[in-house]
Order: sequence, then structure tokens, then C-alpha cells
Amino acid sequence: MGSSSRSGEQFTIAAHGYQAAIASVGASLRALAFDGRDLVVPFEADEVRPGYRGTTLAPWPNRIVDGRYSFAGVEHQLALTEPGRGQALHGLLSWTDFLPRAVEADRVVLFAVISPQDGYPFRVEVETEYRLDADGLQQTVTARNLGADAAPWGTGPHPYLVAGSGRVDDWALSLPASEVLTVTPDRLSPVAVEPITAHPEWDFRSAHAIGDVFIDHAFTSLSYAEGVTEVRVTVADGTGVAMRWDERCPWVQVHTADTGIEATHRIGLAVEPMTCPPDAFNSGVDLVVLEPGASHAASWRIAAL
Repeated sequence: MGSSSRSGEQFTIAAHGYQAAIASVGASLRALAFDGRDLVVPFEADEVRPGYRGTTLAPWPNRIVDGRYSFAGVEHQLALTEPGRGQALHGLLSWTDFLPRAVEADRVVLFAVISPQDGYPFRVEVETEYRLDADGLQQTVTARNLGADAAPWGTGPHPYLVAGSGRVDDWALSLPASEVLTVTPDRLSPVAVEPITAHPEWDFRSAHAIGDVFIDHAFTSLSYAEGVTEVRVTVADGTGVAMRWDERCPWVQVHTADTGIEATHRIGLAVEPMTCPPDAFNSGVDLVVLEPGASHAASWRIAAL
């Protein structure tokens, strides 16, 4: 594509007071603002994307424990892309340069193909559409199985939401989840789904300040109104940002971005709707199985409050 930017080719779309910048590497949401107010933590076009900020997670979100799983009776070993914890993290496409399929003033469609490889011997096309309208930015990720064998699949986004000035500690969170997936403290490997009432520090069903609470967990048993659930992050005057999605994503990972580095520590709240929980390639919980020729789509929306 001839781009000299470290984050790849740049696409800017705008409509109804919203402006979004998408970088081709990882089909990443590089910036999103409403009337000039950031709704996500941005990064520069000529910057190596910080971690997974804004990337598209596919063909799995979150972690596969030890990078090992069995599918259709075959054992697979993935590269350990989170070496400190010995896990395979956030799929295979975060550093892939996506190609444009459609570019319009308020919409961009990018795609990439996962080639059969060690640990994931399946050919899957991944298309992501970013579209702006009066209700914010909608991202839709569509997988198409181009191979001859069924393939395991999961997806989700990785934006860090920004409510306004200050940091995560200063904001209020509304998270309509009645269950949480507990994890081991060292490797964040899944342990058990437990009632949120057993962990009141993570119970944000009634919106309140996040404070100094650490969160890096997946939540489920989400409440829906007319088929849509909503997570809100707000400042004192009620302005902020919301993320909305439907039942195709029955899980959401929330992370307070505790980096320990002043420039990035708790500067945004990661909210990651997911089609399946962590380690779904092993548990099979909500795992999508893409049959040859089949497709699967999931979407989510970010809007200003």
C-alpha cells in the first residue's frame, strides 16, 4: 500500500460530529472523537501501536492457556504471544496489515486472510467495517471460512474508552453483568464463573465511581433492553462514552489499564465485547464453529454521552 506510517495506511471517516481514524495494521481504531472530545485513547499514525490499543481481535479474543487446544480431535500449539504469562493472546491479526475493500466519507471496510499455519491450520477471511452515523461508530467483524475444514472462531475489539478529563479512578462505570469469570492472579487463566455478588468490588450494576479498583476480568450474564446491552463510563456531569452491543457478544472483558507507567497508567478503560470467553478454544463455551463456506458476524457501537 506504500504507507510510510508505522501503523499502516490511514483512513479518516466523519459524520454527525464524529470523526474516526482507522489504521490498517490490525484494522485498529486509532482515534475516535465527538465534537473534538476523545472517546477512546488515541495513538499517533506514525507510532507503533501501543499493545493492543484499538485492534481487532481474531480468530480469538483474550487468552488461550499455554497456547494449546484440541479441535476436532487434533491437538494444536500456538505461539505464546504473551510470554510473561505463557499464553496465546488476542488472536493472529493484531500486527497484520489489512487491505481496503471500500472507502467512503463515513465508512471504511478492511479485510485480511488468516493463512493456515502452525497452531491454526484454517483459512479464514476477516472483514471489518467501521461506519459512522448519528448514533456513533459501529464496527462489524465478519469471518468467512475459505477452507475445507471447520474452524474455531471468536472475535472482539480492544478500545480504551475515555469518559473525559482525569483517569479511570475519577470516572463512574455502569456494567450490567451479574457474573464474573475469576482468574489466577499470576497468569490470568480462567478459574470459574461466579456470581457478581460474591465479588462486590466488581459489581457495577448500579453506576458508581471506579476509584482504585483493579479490573482485568471477563463478565457475563449481561442484562439487555430490546436486545442491546450497554456499558457506560462517565464523569461527574454525566457526559462520557457508551459501548453497546447485542446477544452475539455474551461476554465483555473490562480492564483498568494498570500499566504502572505514568504516561499510560489507567488513562482509559478497556471495554471488549467478546463472542466467547477467555480460553474458549479449550472450554468450548460460546465458541463459534465455522463450517466450510460459512460466515459469522458480530458488531458493537461506541457513542458519546
